[in-house]
Parts: sequence; structure tokens; C-alpha cells
Amino acid sequence: MASLAPAGHFVQTSRSLSNSGFNVISALSQHDILDIDTKHIWHPYSSFQQQTPTYVVESAQGTRIRLKSGEELIDGMSSWWSTLHGYNHPALNEALEAQSKKVSHIMFGGFTHEPAAKLGKQLVELSPDPLQHVFFSDSGSVAVEVAMKMAIQYWQSKGQERTKFLSLKKGYHGDTFAAMSVSDPSTGMHNIFSDMLQKQVFAEAPQCGFHDAWQEHYFDDFKKQFIDHKDTLAAVILEPIVQGTGGMRFYSPTFLAKVRSLTEDHGVLLIADEIATGFGRTGELFACNHADISPDIMCLGKTLSAGYITLAATLCTKHVANTICRGDAGVLMHGPTFMANPLACAVASRSLDLLIENDWQTQIQNLNQWLKHALEPLRNHHAVNDVRTLGGIGVVEMKDAVDLNVLQPAFVKEGIWLRPFGKLIYTMPPYISSEDDIKRIGTGILNTVSKTYKIA
Repeated sequence: MASLAPAGHFVQTSRSLSNSGFNVISALSQHDILDIDTKHIWHPYSSFQQQTPTYVVESAQGTRIRLKSGEELIDGMSSWWSTLHGYNHPALNEALEAQSKKVSHIMFGGFTHEPAAKLGKQLVELSPDPLQHVFFSDSGSVAVEVAMKMAIQYWQSKGQERTKFLSLKKGYHGDTFAAMSVSDPSTGMHNIFSDMLQKQVFAEAPQCGFHDAWQEHYFDDFKKQFIDHKDTLAAVILEPIVQGTGGMRFYSPTFLAKVRSLTEDHGVLLIADEIATGFGRTGELFACNHADISPDIMCLGKTLSAGYITLAATLCTKHVANTICRGDAGVLMHGPTFMANPLACAVASRSLDLLIENDWQTQIQNLNQWLKHALEPLRNHHAVNDVRTLGGIGVVEMKDAVDLNVLQPAFVKEGIWLRPFGKLIYTMPPYISSEDDIKRIGTGILNTVSKTYKIA
């Protein structure tokens, strides 16, 4: 009789997979990685017919990314705004390793665990006071989907079928279908799906810069769209203060304050998409704080888990939660398999501790001053339309669309990692970046722009 392994123990086995055509792959050379990547792997917004430059990462430490080819790059992107504490942080590594020895994943239906409880408490304590309930998910786009579901179920519970959302042109809220429907309808990245998306209501993008003197006409179009559709709106959804993918546009806190006042006056919910702006990036812990307002629902993601494991959260007020739970369904109709993943929650919780321990306000103030100084020489370049900064964000807006295939390799030669898009060369460096890091990013941008955009 074959012996059985004791319960809870693993049995080492060796099986041949040759019949399936599968071969166990050992370490790959740079050439092999690029060959497989080129033949088989999709990248964000990429084409197999017209591929953009791709670089093989060997490792990363702090603010440095080391390529397999040997070059070392200063990270100017925080890996799409997520690695605020840099790479390979010992405290975050320790949190991840310690949790992995307990439980790496467990279904959240019927179970809970310490990392989720601790992180939930931290998010409630850090966010604006009325936000008391936390729904965890596994990406920013899904956090937006959950927020929209919350809004729709809220009105269903009140006996009203409100399914429309008022959003801002130039806005971006994610790549899933409901999130696409509230992103910019014509100039956004998703307009090719427009026939499949629910038709939402859009107001003109805010025309008042962050530091501009307020004029009442800046609010005219939003107010008109709101009043015209207020009886069918489930919620207003917007990116507070910074419209990211829609052009890195920084708008007046007064605009945001007036949106909140209008929604409160008419009992319409406000969803703040803080996925890119949350946790200090704009100079306030949350961008809503610039206007001293609190939304009914808030979406968080990106930097929530410090770039370690994908994680997002949707927060709502007690009033919203209680109203949903009094409805016919009796529950919020969503439940991701990897909801509140213990590894992600453990790292996110430790990341929030680090945010406070490292004095994020001083880090962002320093970044802002360094970015202003580093990018200012570009202001008078003939090909540059504008240079602007806010918190830990620096933007060089060109007059014409940039060529990624030209600029990306040029930045790598300068020893910096940036990912320009549209007309924008922008940087959102890790909070731990040094003054020298920012100087080198600024110099690298200046050198690249000067070489690429010579006067004919």
C-alpha cells in the first residue's frame, strides 16, 4: 500500500511535462527575455506590429532601477505613482516575509485577518472623518467600479433608479467598462469602445489653474450640467485637484469646494477618485484636503501598497453603507477573489506607518522645491508650452505630441527613467528621492529636449 503524507505536509513529486510541449525554463539571458517578450507578451497600450523600446529590469533598490544590460536608472515615475518609499525597502520586505509565513491568501468570505483589520482602521483614521467603511479590491479600476455600484445601490435602496454619473472632460478613471464610461468620452484612451459604454454626463474640464484667481464663470458649465441632470444622477465622480492621465492638469480647490457644495445642496453623492492623488502626492494627505471637503465615497489605489502587491480600496460614509444595506439586496453586490489579500494588506499597513514615520510633509515640500528648480530652465525653450509643479509632481508640457520611441531611449542614455505621453514629459519620483536625484532628472530632461527639439 502506498504511504500517505501526514495531513498538512507537502509531497515532493517530479513529473514529466514533455507530452504537453512544456519545458521547465531555467534562468534566461537578456536576449531570451526580450525574444519571448517580443513574441508573446502584451504591454500597456502596445502593439506587436509597432513595438516601443522595452528594457529588461534585473533589480531595483531605493530610487535606482538596474537593467540586465548593466545600466542604472534614476526612477522618475515611482512605477506609475506607486513606489513612494522606493524599491526593496527593508521594512516592507520584512512585513511581506513575515505575513507569508502565516497566510499568503485566504478568501474574505466568512474570514477576516489582522492585516485587513489593521489597514482598515488606518484608512478610516487617516481619511476625512465621515468615511467609516472600507471595501478592499485588487486594482484602482475595480475600486471605481465598486464606487459606482455603491452609488447605484444607494439610490435603489431609496426607491430611485438613478444610474447616470456626471464626470469631467479630460478625466480618467480606469480601464474597466464602468470606469471607462466616466473617463473623457472623446479624447480619452477608450473612445473606440464608446458604442458599448453607458452614456454619461460630462462637464467641461476645469479651466482654472491651481494658483489662478477664482472667477465665477469657471463653474458655469459644471453647474449647468449638474442642474440639467440632477434628478437622474447617481453621483458626481472626479479626480480631485489633479487630472492625471487627462493631461496632468492642476485645478483650483475652489472648483472642488463648489462641486461639493452643489452636491450636498441637492443630495447627490460625490465620488472622489484619489487613486493617483492619495497619500501625500499633491502636498496634502488627500487631494480633497486642499478644498477642505469630504466626499461620500473615495477610491484609493496605486501607492496604497507601496508598489509591492496590487491593492485598492473604496471608502464610504456610514450613511451610504447603511442605506445600501437596507435595500432589497441587503448587501453590496461585489466580492473579488483576492479581496483584502493578507500579503498586500500587511505591506500596505506598514507603508502607511512609514509614511508618518518618514514625515511625508517634509519629503513632499522638498520634492516640490527641488522640482521647481530642476525644471525651471525648460520654461523658455521654444518647444515647451508650460512647466508646472504641485507637491511631488513635475510637468513639462510640450507644444506638440512627443515621440515615445525617440524620447524613451534618450532618457535611458541620460540615466533616468521617465515615461512621457501625449504632450507631456512628467515626473512623480519616489518620496525618498534626494536633491541630487531630482537635479539629474531635470538635467536629463533638459539635455534630451535640447537635443531633440533643435531650432531648424
